[in-house]
Amino acid sequence: MRLEAMAVEFPTVAGHPNRVPFAGVLTLVDVASDRAPSGSRGHRVVLTRVAAEAALPSLLGMAVDFKAGWDGHDAKQKCGIVTGARINGNELHVEGYLFARDYAEMMREMEAHGDEVLGMSYELADAHVEDMRASEWRLSKVTFTGAAILLREKAAYRQTSFRIVKDSMAAAGKPDRAHAMRLPARAGSRPGRVPGEDRAPAMQRMPARCSSAMRTA
Repeated sequence: MRLEAMAVEFPTVAGHPNRVPFAGVLTLVDVASDRAPSGSRGHRVVLTRVAAEAALPSLLGMAVDFKAGWDGHDAKQKCGIVTGARINGNELHVEGYLFARDYAEMMREMEAHGDEVLGMSYELADAHVEDMRASEWRLSKVTFTGAAILLREKAAYRQTSFRIVKDSMAAAGKPDRAHAMRLPARAGSRPGRVPGEDRAPAMQRMPARCSSAMRTA
């Protein structure tokens, strides 16, 4: 079994009211999306393994958002942060924390929906397409700029998942220490913004060889 993983390690704070752990499957690699993502001009897309592995570091520290109605993205509703990512088989797993106290109503809605209903969707910038003329777009290079929590049926990949981790010590998405690269969490540090990144929800016109923004919802 091949596994690639990266994580930022935070100190454990038992019972922290505003830091609730989550785990989920953000997307699939080397598998065509079930429907066309926003920004793909109606094409289903394939996130290649090479692109996903190279982009894992760009996921760390990125925000998780949600939209009222749970049917898309809202970059202004940043309700959490991604602290770890790993590729296991064809699944790209993520883990992190939700700002549970700041978004108490959101947490209640998540509990009402349950683990079997919610999924995830990625947000990309500078996604390079191998062949713009192909019926399915294969992404050979991407930069992750965030992720969203939404209803699984609304995501471009129907096999994504999301769950609140009840016991942080038993989080299923923890990277294997034998394969993970640990990065120190430094005060005030954050990944730099990607030039040309667009956080607005509108679909942007893509140049001949790459897309400036893409969302799997």
